Amino acid sequence: MALRISVGQYVAARSPIHGLDARVKLVCVLATLVAVFCVSNLAQLALAAAFVLAALLLSRVPADRVLASVRPLMVFLAVLSLFNLFFVRTGDVVATLGPLSVTSGGVLAAALYTARFALALVMGSLIMLTTTPTQLSDAFDRMLSPLSRLGLPGHQIAMVFSLMMRFIPTLADEATAIIDAQSLRGGAFDEGGPVQRVRSVAPVVVALLASGLRHADGLSRALDARCYEGGEGRTHFHEQRLGIRDAIAALATLAFVTALVALA
Repeated sequence: MALRISVGQYVAARSPIHGLDARVKLVCVLATLVAVFCVSNLAQLALAAAFVLAALLLSRVPADRVLASVRPLMVFLAVLSLFNLFFVRTGDVVATLGPLSVTSGGVLAAALYTARFALALVMGSLIMLTTTPTQLSDAFDRMLSPLSRLGLPGHQIAMVFSLMMRFIPTLADEATAIIDAQSLRGGAFDEGGPVQRVRSVAPVVVALLASGLRHADGLSRALDARCYEGGEGRTHFHEQRLGIRDAIAALATLAFVTALVALA
């Protein structure tokens, strides 16, 4: 049993998306996500799909990698689609399945809401696949730096984010090793009812929690040994500078949001 985690799995490529400043990518993706979740008709959905598809083509990331990053949430999208299909009662009745009826409004809601979530997932995975964890942590550090002037721990927040990105793949690998070890000892994770399956996962959660605490203790000792005292006065090996390509990306995102509002 393997856990496939797409967070932090950078895909190296020479593309316009890879070459963007991480700060610009974060702002553009955030604006795109907000705009996608505001889609309310088919014309807006078509425009959003075209924009996301263009971003994917420019990123030159293999389609199978993008699909692998969103596949674990496909079940959630399917359940969301069924809920909208059978519980939205607006419009005319188009089909009847026993006590349940399907209306035209339910069909539209099932397609619209599911497509919105799917596009949002693809855009979210795109920034993870085209940006290294180091670039993301540096971008968060610079974007949160104004908080330090207000007395808030901006650098510490960015540091926590960087450590989270670093240890998610590590904990996923350890979870896989723990599950394999439990399976060799006779643990059954795919047998029995829901209650039995939850009980079989409990030892894995306990072992993974102990492993996480051990990593946290080791990391804190390493930071103390290196006299880490926060971000004051620290510099970056790779200085991030905005360029013409970043301005074009920002303008393209602004044009997309404006066109989406115009189609409302």
